[in-house]
This record gives sequence, structure tokens and C-alpha cells, in this order.
Amino acid sequence: MSKPRIAVTMGDPAGVGPEICLDLLADSSMADRCVPIVFGDAEVLRLCAGQAGKNGDFQVVGKENLSSTISPSVLDLGLMDMAQLRPGIISPATGKATYGYVTEAIDACLAGQVDAVATCPANKEAMKSAGVPHPGHTEIFAERTHSKRFCMAFISETISCSLVAVHAGYTEVPGLLSEERIVDVIELTRETHEKLLGKEPSIGICGLNPHAGENGLFGNGEEERIIIPAIEKTRAKGFNLTGPLPPDTAFTESMRRQIDAYVCMYHDQGLIPVKALAFEEAVNVTLGLPLVRTSVDHGTALDIAWQGKADASSLKAAVNLAARLID
Repeated sequence: MSKPRIAVTMGDPAGVGPEICLDLLADSSMADRCVPIVFGDAEVLRLCAGQAGKNGDFQVVGKENLSSTISPSVLDLGLMDMAQLRPGIISPATGKATYGYVTEAIDACLAGQVDAVATCPANKEAMKSAGVPHPGHTEIFAERTHSKRFCMAFISETISCSLVAVHAGYTEVPGLLSEERIVDVIELTRETHEKLLGKEPSIGICGLNPHAGENGLFGNGEEERIIIPAIEKTRAKGFNLTGPLPPDTAFTESMRRQIDAYVCMYHDQGLIPVKALAFEEAVNVTLGLPLVRTSVDHGTALDIAWQGKADASSLKAAVNLAARLID
């Protein structure tokens, strides 16, 4: 049986993406499990290798060879204007290149040339300055694949969280919650974790307000009006659910022993425990797409870019999980 081909987008050229891609390509243990193919710029990678003290010897392939590639490689897309590249500096040129790596990888996956996509970090400010109309990877994947029912999740052996609301300010969050949206996230979370665990997962549903609203004392009844009905609707399908849980005690060690995955109402409710407990091992996964997409759980780290300091652990975990999630 052939090993799965994983498209790995290089991320923002000015960030740590090129550096961790070089580490990935040089890791022989990765080649034992899958075939990582970096969608990026060979010139950027070679320049980064020289500056960061990395191995710059890698195989370059063309689009016509993607389907037959059997060893770690780089698809040289030539999207970065090298005259505009300054490691550690945000620019429209790096944002434009980042977006191009992602869309090329999505299209290759939809065409069956690769089996999954793992993404290195994008810089939201750089992409916005380049005119990209999306706040992040998740929204790009959803639009490009015409997906209406999707969510962002962070998965690790220690803790896993799915998010109902994602890139939004706190004042916007209550308006983004609905019974239908929470049901979708619960169902997507259950489907993915049943596949990973081989059993019915135990899912904890967080409340929005302190003490999960304490019977309407806090908030505007979001638990009673929206969250509890969503729990009851999905529990009636046989799902193993607990909640709504008070967010301040939902992630204690004793609770984590009982819960396989959490559904969190907004970005930081899920990301604070994930990054505190599993920063180097957690993988960002977009659930509900017609393709497998995973990602590192960290940003572009412009302050240490191209200095040989970046840790590729999260990227390697993302590639490994992508290979596991392929049907």
C-alpha cells in the first residue's frame, strides 16, 4: 500500500514556516509514515537553510509529478517576490505568497494529487494587507471547498477542544451562538473522535458564562436558551455528553480523565487550556471539510524567524495526524 502524500504549505515566508519545513523534510522518521510535499518556494527554503543553519538539500518536484511522488519533496511554486522578503517583517508580498501556497494545496487535494493538507502558520496581518478577504486558514478552506458546516478543533493526547465561535471579539460571541451551530460542532467533534478512538467519545460541553450561567443568574440565558437545547438534541441521538460545564472547572485533571473532547463556545475558552497543557503536541484540525486539513497550533513567531530556534514538533504532529485521518 502506498504511503499517503501530505501537502504541507510553507506558511508565511518571513516567519518560522520555512525553518520547520526544512526540519520536517530532513526527518527520516516522517518518510517512514507518509510523503510530505512542501508547497512553497525552493529559493526561500534554501536561503532560510543557509541563515538558520539547516540542511538545504531537498528534492524539488513539478505539479505534473505530484501524484507519483514517493519521497519528501518541495513543490516549487515561485510565488514569493524575493526582493520583498525580509525575515521577521510583515509585508503584503509574504501575505500574497502564503495565500497562494494554501489555495494551490487545496486544489491539489481536491484533484486527488495529494491525500491531505497540513498548514504552517500564516500571518493574518500580512494576508489582510495583501487583500486576502479571510481572517485565517479555516475560512479559506471553507470557501475554497464550498463547505457550509465546519469548525476548528485542536487535538492532542492531553486535551482536545472544538470551537463554536472562532475569530471574533468577545462582544460578538453571544450573537454567533445558536442551537444549530452548537449541534453542528458537537456532531463534527463526535464523528472525528469516534474515528480516532474507535469508540463512542465522551464530550464535555462548556457553558458560555461563569458557573455555566448558574441557572440564569449570569449572562442572558445563553445556557438555557441555546446550549442546553443543543445538548438535549444531540444526546437524544445517543451521544455521550456532559454539560453545560462551568468553564473554570471544565479542564481540571480529574475532568480531563472523564472527557475525550470538549466543545468550547469561543476561541480563548478552548485555546487557553490547549496551549497551557499541550502547546507542542496539539494539532489544529478543520472538521467538516471534504478533505483532511491539519495545522500547527502556533503562529508565525516573527521574533525568532530564520534563527534556528523554531521547534518543528507541532508541524510533525500535524502531518502525522493528517495521515491518521485519511480514510
